[in-house]
Amino acid sequence: MHPDLRGFALPAAFLAAVLALSGCSTIHPPKGAALPAAPSDPLLLVSIDGLHPERINAQDSPNIARLAAGGVQARWMTPSYPSLTFPNHYTIATGLRPDRHGIVHNSMIDGELGTFRLSDREAVGNGAWWGGEPVWVGAEKAGMPTATMFWPGSEAEVAGVRPTRWHVYDESSSDAERAATVAGWLLEPEPTRPRLATLYFHAVDTAAHTYGPDSDEARAALASIDAAIGDLLTRLAEGGRLAHTNIVLVSDHGMAPVPPGNQISVGDMVAMEQARLSSIGQVVLVQPKPGFEAEVEARLLGRQDHYECWRRAELPARWHYGTHPRIPAIVCQMDEGWDALLPQQMEARARGGMRGSHGYDPALPSMRAVFIASGPAFRSGAVIDPIDNVDVYPLLVRLLGIPAADHDGDPEALLPALR
Repeated sequence: MHPDLRGFALPAAFLAAVLALSGCSTIHPPKGAALPAAPSDPLLLVSIDGLHPERINAQDSPNIARLAAGGVQARWMTPSYPSLTFPNHYTIATGLRPDRHGIVHNSMIDGELGTFRLSDREAVGNGAWWGGEPVWVGAEKAGMPTATMFWPGSEAEVAGVRPTRWHVYDESSSDAERAATVAGWLLEPEPTRPRLATLYFHAVDTAAHTYGPDSDEARAALASIDAAIGDLLTRLAEGGRLAHTNIVLVSDHGMAPVPPGNQISVGDMVAMEQARLSSIGQVVLVQPKPGFEAEVEARLLGRQDHYECWRRAELPARWHYGTHPRIPAIVCQMDEGWDALLPQQMEARARGGMRGSHGYDPALPSMRAVFIASGPAFRSGAVIDPIDNVDVYPLLVRLLGIPAADHDGDPEALLPALR
């Protein structure tokens, strides 16, 4: 949809397809029954990084709001700990907590593999980092073609399997280009049409980090993504595929405002010569160097100004975190609205304005994520109770009609969303 058409009624073909979703004459299996692997009903999994449920409304995101109104929306979805991008996207894809699938942070250290950073394409593409079985691997093993337009983990060969089609992440790819590519896939003839496709958008997260979650820039980023999704829905409707496509739209986490000056230098938290830090930001992972264990613990453990630290075995149980070997001895959690930075970052950040961050306690309202689903498998116009993001995976495999791998989700949590 072109930007100058946003806010206007969608084409008649799209409206007819939406009506078809709510009044479809197809005979559906009983609620909760495993759905057949019907090649005519592909599954599209969409993520908008950093999108909070409060932004799903007619003003900020009219096309997404229409999608929700014609399908199912959870009041919110709770992310897994830590509430960061890579851990939570891979949790949605596998149904495993980060503590079990091994992507325990956006930045981490492994004794055998070395260092993992988001910008390190070699590490990101190395399947040894990625545990569990993402849904596209399960679909491929079942003989279903899959296509991923960016998703953490989809660039790697996990358990020896890659998606049929996949892309190395390219941040310069526009929202419209991403959506158009995926629409093209879903409009292909049945022999080549992917049974599962993924689509990822980053711009809301980027703008909210830089300018704050309530900024004009963050709203503009969402408007661009919303327009791209509107265009995708229109293309599918005009091609006769919308009424035969199940769409699950999620986000990985929300975002909290970080006022100027709300930063702590990690050098003031712990002496850098006494410990190795594998991450900073909101979740600070600390490994004391040999001989300094007692000093580092004495300085960090317990409640401090604007953060709290625990031994890994003593973290709050509700976080389901602390057993994976990539998690070091001490985990420090920043308070909402505070960041831990390297000493050389402090001055520049202090001169800046309002920013945004996530990675805080997943139970905080600011960290809430989005769950929306629409299509022939789903109820129309339904709002359901909050869910946990590990519960998305059992829904995805149910929609595909494939066996579920080991996961931490509740297969019954999203039954109220189904017809």
